[in-house]
Amino acid sequence: MSEDAFDRCDKILKHIMEDTSVPRNIRRAAEESKAILSRDDEDPTIRTSTVISILDEISNDPNIPIHARTLIWNVLSELESI
Repeated sequence: MSEDAFDRCDKILKHIMEDTSVPRNIRRAAEESKAILSRDDEDPTIRTSTVISILDEISNDPNIPIHARTLIWNVLSELESI
């Protein structure tokens, strides 16, 4: 089940990374999160909690566009279900 959630999150994070209207620091955090989720050598709960921490921090950034914040909230809710 967690692999399906990781795949959905991966697609959303990739979309954020490719969106040039999103500030660079947000895209960098999305890229870092995507890399963490793709690590198969770590426990899924550790990967999940690490990414939740990263995304929670950037979701409070005042410079993040509304559409990107919504996408990040989607990823967070997907990960919190694991």
